[in-house]
Amino acid sequence: MIGLLGRKKGMASIFDDGKLTAVTVIEAGPCPVVQVKTPERNKYSALQLAFDPVRSNLANKPRSGHFEKAGVKPHRILVEFRDFEGDHKPGDVLKVDLFETGDRIDVTGISKGRGFAGVIKRYGFKSPGQTHGTHEQFRGPGSIGNASYPARVWPGKRMAGRMGNKRVTVKNLRVIKIDSDKGLMMVKGAIPGAPGGLIRIRKTGPGE
Repeated sequence: MIGLLGRKKGMASIFDDGKLTAVTVIEAGPCPVVQVKTPERNKYSALQLAFDPVRSNLANKPRSGHFEKAGVKPHRILVEFRDFEGDHKPGDVLKVDLFETGDRIDVTGISKGRGFAGVIKRYGFKSPGQTHGTHEQFRGPGSIGNASYPARVWPGKRMAGRMGNKRVTVKNLRVIKIDSDKGLMMVKGAIPGAPGGLIRIRKTGPGE
């Protein structure tokens, strides 16, 4: 599995095979390798990658020592990617050229938070009629009961609540273009989150 950390820059439109296509621009990497975990020592294999460098005085002593051991400047984000392909060691820097045009990738991010939302906005419920006896509940869910038995609300009932701000993965997106000089990647379609949000990119595995 190949992966990288990045940041969503925004959306744009480019011509792909003569068709105007909506793409998301991603700032992918660079991600230095901070730690290599092995089955012998850690019971599993993984690469710990860093992203978004920060000033050294913004990292506490344990965190600074962890980066110093790998010969890497302090970074804001640390994420593990399991079963990473290739032979890497601490200090290596992984860039967007890990991917190629035409690759299929899975992108994980935090969706936009919409705050507390009703059932119409959150789940697409149909609003009741505005006349013929309707009063006070113009955007309500209607009856949530279940008769005299079981005389309670079933778990999982779709009701008002917090909307968004959840981890979301969009699978099988196609890489339209790679700009290695600027560290940018363009993928077809939309990805979760607002511009500037942290995302995880990994190459789509078999069967996904």
